[in-house]
Amino acid sequence: MFAGLGLEQPSRLTLYTDALIIRGLIRTRQHRITDILNSADEPYLVLEEVTTEEFGSRASAERADYAQVNLDAVLFAVSDTEVDPVAELRTPKSAEKAIISIPPFKLSGSIHVLPGRDMREALQELQGKFLPLTDVTYWSDTVGEPRTSVHVVAFNHRRAQIMAPHKEVDPWAGLGTGGATEGGGKGTDQPTGDSWTQGDPGSASGW
Repeated sequence: MFAGLGLEQPSRLTLYTDALIIRGLIRTRQHRITDILNSADEPYLVLEEVTTEEFGSRASAERADYAQVNLDAVLFAVSDTEVDPVAELRTPKSAEKAIISIPPFKLSGSIHVLPGRDMREALQELQGKFLPLTDVTYWSDTVGEPRTSVHVVAFNHRRAQIMAPHKEVDPWAGLGTGGATEGGGKGTDQPTGDSWTQGDPGSASGW
């Protein structure tokens, strides 16, 4: 309830849409990225010092002094800086591992739900236009965007499919050393730890 009492400060955002990566500066009284997006009075944001580039494009980024970005087109957003909420104003939440499918991207991280519920009930109570995901890795094999890890993103609830719980599983756990070939050499079809981590983390959990 104190969010609007401060002075406007510049905050740099990176917005991912279906086809574009948009970087720019917004002047706001809010600190958290979810508050910036959810408290917008209009269905768009006006950014300054904007650069725009297409996924996988080798062309130079387009630049503009100002740009209006439709919030419905934003899949998720990343802030250069993130301020933790004041402890006494924070609603206690439980962090649960999840995969967020928001084509063409996937995001792996922790969603924050009300404690004391089973996951079905917790997801039914999850509300908001843009929701936070913490300790995030996001990527897109479809458009060739590499894995990027950040502390927090805000994702568009209307555009997302939330798959939870997501547990990181070692697919070779319990298999012992039975991967040898007849000739005593190491099997060639067993991925190494590096090649596994470069795969889709969701595949280990059945998503």
